[in-house]
Amino acid sequence: MLTVVALLFVFLLVLGAYATVKAVGAAKRGVDRTITQARRTVEDHTLRAKSMVQPGPAGQVAQLRLKLRTSMRATQDALHAGVAEDESLRESLALFERLSAHGHELDAELRRLESEPDRATLAERLPALRERTETITRSADSLRWAARDRARRFADDDLDSLSTQIDMEAGALRHWTTSEPSDPATAQSSPPWPEAPADGSSSQQTWPQTPRSRTAEEPTQAAAITPPTTRPTYPWQKKPRPESTT
Repeated sequence: MLTVVALLFVFLLVLGAYATVKAVGAAKRGVDRTITQARRTVEDHTLRAKSMVQPGPAGQVAQLRLKLRTSMRATQDALHAGVAEDESLRESLALFERLSAHGHELDAELRRLESEPDRATLAERLPALRERTETITRSADSLRWAARDRARRFADDDLDSLSTQIDMEAGALRHWTTSEPSDPATAQSSPPWPEAPADGSSSQQTWPQTPRSRTAEEPTQAAAITPPTTRPTYPWQKKPRPESTT
């Protein structure tokens, strides 16, 4: 009994220590994420201020760096959000990771050039830096818009299918409004009422003849006009006795 209690106590201690470590790790990740986002926000605002305040090549370098960071961050967020619903975006995410390596390299180079005192050399290297920035941001924008178009296309297809199903269901619910075509072969019309006699008396009325009534009356009429035939006599039959006269 004491062994069971000791094992249970040790298990609870291990479980509590594991939960504490997980909670501390989650809190640390949350703090790191908050610090990273705050640092990124401050750096973006600083770059925006430099691009507007500093004239010449230094301000243009800040503009290039701000454009690069904005495009890469937007594409990263779009792909990470889309891959949770569409597994086919994993290949696009892998391509973006390769593109991010070039982006981080260019961002580091632009950061070093922000404090470059030689403005003439910076102005000479600026066209090449602008071309590299345009190439990376164009590729990132292409991936981002392709992922968004794909998600919108799936949403449109699902909406069209849903609308078709709703129309079919609405038609089924209103089934009484659709008149079913009648079959001429099975349709039976009721016989017309008899015509009133010309003299106004209601003792006799004549029903109009229909094809069915004529067909039924033909055998009777044929039997009525057939002349009577004489019955044959046979030798074994007795002769009829003559009537006695008085």
